[in-house]
Amino acid sequence: MKRIKTEYPGVFYREAVRIGGKGTERVFYIVFKKAGKVCEEKAGRQYADDMTAAKAARVRADRIENRRESRKEIREAAKAAKIEEAGKWTLSRLWDEYEKIKSDPKAAKDDKTPSLSKAIKIDKGRFEKHLKPSLGDKEPHGIIRLDVDRLRVNLSKKLKPQTVRHVLGLLKRIIHFGAKRQLCRELPFPIDAVKVDNRTTEDLTPAQLKSLLKAISESTDIEAANIMRMALFTGMRRGELFKLQWNDIDFDRGFITIRHDPKGGVSQKIPLNDQAREVLKNHPATADHVFVRGDGKPFTDIRRRVNPIKEAAGIGANFRALHGLRHAFASMLASSGEVDMYTLQKLLTHKSPVMTQRYAHLRDDTMRKASTLAGNIIQQAAEKAEDRQNETATA
Repeated sequence: MKRIKTEYPGVFYREAVRIGGKGTERVFYIVFKKAGKVCEEKAGRQYADDMTAAKAARVRADRIENRRESRKEIREAAKAAKIEEAGKWTLSRLWDEYEKIKSDPKAAKDDKTPSLSKAIKIDKGRFEKHLKPSLGDKEPHGIIRLDVDRLRVNLSKKLKPQTVRHVLGLLKRIIHFGAKRQLCRELPFPIDAVKVDNRTTEDLTPAQLKSLLKAISESTDIEAANIMRMALFTGMRRGELFKLQWNDIDFDRGFITIRHDPKGGVSQKIPLNDQAREVLKNHPATADHVFVRGDGKPFTDIRRRVNPIKEAAGIGANFRALHGLRHAFASMLASSGEVDMYTLQKLLTHKSPVMTQRYAHLRDDTMRKASTLAGNIIQQAAEKAEDRQNETATA
């Protein structure tokens, strides 16, 4: 194309087909010397870049004085930045990898972490809502203590302490996951734990227990009624009852084996008492799992079926139908004064005695009553001895 000079030294243009419109437009170029070499560069298009001869002259002056990079240098710098950005293991990128691995049953098994699709979905929601907006574009080594402190403060204004704890715990897990695979470094500072007092120990009064047992016996929902009976008679967890299979039950030796993803990661055995045995003996065995839905598959949630029984018994809404019965099982044993804390820990399959200690105060009450009784007995014996001495002295 023909070079057309302008009134500005070292600036010319060529006519070219207009981009995004009809007709033609001017494409401005500059010519200058740099390091003894003649350079010719495109300055921009008349309409597409809003370029004029005067603007091109200023571009030329900037290039001569090294105040401006060439268009080629700008493109190369942008390309290099893009490549560098693609190589960064930001928190968002780490999360994508974390989600992929944890959602794969085989990979999760190799990593000794159970693959729980529900848990991953919950974590995904926490990441998208609470971590990605403020920390998603940061690499772990670029996250400072102030970032985490601000996150904790902001979350605490709108979320419960337990939820804040879960979010910060997810942050730690994602970064630890990346560091373990040499994708990033661990945080150079510890994330302070959020203190949460969420220990709820549900219990039933004798009247409530009587009412609940009556409602269970009157229910026509066999699965819901029997799973509630088992929770009360064995203290088993909701998830353990959902996963309980017939081959886990040893009727001859009188034990139930909790082997399907047990809490703590180790299979454990609990006694099969007479009441639980009776429930299972009369429960229909229609599948491998003991408690199944109408389609023969094990339960993943049963609230809609157990809550009507709880409501029929007049039990408050805050009482969790299955977990509450586990607490009631433990509370009754602890308050009986006949079961020590170690035995209770084993029955509840607590990995640590710390969780069992929530019931210790119930045993303390029983022990206090026993101690008071002992004191009264001793006092009565002392009073009788004194009376006998007085009688002897009188005689």
